[in-house]
Amino acid sequence: MADSMMSKAATMEIPINSNGDSRNLAEDDSLEQAAKIQWSLREKVGSPAGLRDLQQVMVSGPNLNETSIVSGGYGGTTEGIIPTSSIKGPALHINTDFLGNRRIPNDGQGSNMHHASSNSSMTAEEATRGVAVEKFDIMKKWGLNTYKCTKQMISERFGRGSRTVDLELEAQIEVLRETKRKYENVLRLARALTNHFYSMVQTQHALGDTFADLSQKSPELRDEFGYNAETQKLLCKNGETLLGAINFFVSSINTLVNKTMEDTLMTIKMYENARLEFDAYRADLEELNMGPRDAVTMARIETAQQQYQIHKDKYERLRSDVSIKIKFLEENKVKVMHKQLLLFHNAISAYFAGNQQQLEQTLKQFNIKLKPPGADKPSWLEEQ
Repeated sequence: MADSMMSKAATMEIPINSNGDSRNLAEDDSLEQAAKIQWSLREKVGSPAGLRDLQQVMVSGPNLNETSIVSGGYGGTTEGIIPTSSIKGPALHINTDFLGNRRIPNDGQGSNMHHASSNSSMTAEEATRGVAVEKFDIMKKWGLNTYKCTKQMISERFGRGSRTVDLELEAQIEVLRETKRKYENVLRLARALTNHFYSMVQTQHALGDTFADLSQKSPELRDEFGYNAETQKLLCKNGETLLGAINFFVSSINTLVNKTMEDTLMTIKMYENARLEFDAYRADLEELNMGPRDAVTMARIETAQQQYQIHKDKYERLRSDVSIKIKFLEENKVKVMHKQLLLFHNAISAYFAGNQQQLEQTLKQFNIKLKPPGADKPSWLEEQ
């Protein structure tokens, strides 16, 4: 059986050209010899002499540089024999263990790539760790600050803690809040008046159109309907003029209440938060000063002293900002309300007195420009 298998291996190694003839047998002796040696190794691999035979094969085996590559197509007329010694290129060293397994040695480039990827991954990991630590520190400081402020707030509410009070500034803040509530009521009533007066003007406009239509269709009452139509149109025109003055009044009051006063109240809120933080760190420092004076406590006292100074500076800065803003707000409020109240009085008086010329003069005095009818509606091009 072994002889038959050897004959099959030898037969398989004989190249056949396109004509079916066997040629270049001298060149294929090395291939036949390699096949025989491989078969003998497979039989002896389990024997003690296997290793010695392997060494002999490695020494006396076929030289790959002396072999040839035979190529030919089935049914073709040409064939080619390419010697492997003529193939140029980088040498590839292949190591074989005693079982015939091939191993390609590492040339060092893979190791360098591995080190580079390891360094990049380590750098990314360090950056991620740094961001996580920074976020953790921020959350830690925020939690500690929230705890101190909550503790101070509860202590003040139950009367166990002390708070810093600026009596003059607190009185000004309370007056400002009360003023804002009253001005909000004025704004609400002025908007209601605007809505009701707008409905009255629209009703007068519709009534004037109806009287004009009836004057054309009722010859016997043409003059009476005509007089009333002209009167309603005049009242509608004066009403639109007064409506423009009232809208300007409402807009100015809205800016004063919801922007100027609200901005000052936001600064006051920041000031109150700073006052709470200042009292919290002040109470913390006082508590540490009442305790023992060992090395650890002294370090904590020094840190608390630094935090106390930081929050004290913040509190004093915001207190100064609030005082300045309240002062400017009061001056601005007096100036704005003086102008708006004068406008409101003159416009209302001229309208109900039926003095159209004085009403128009009032709008010119305060630089109020009325929009023409239909100015708010989009044009036919915009509707497309």
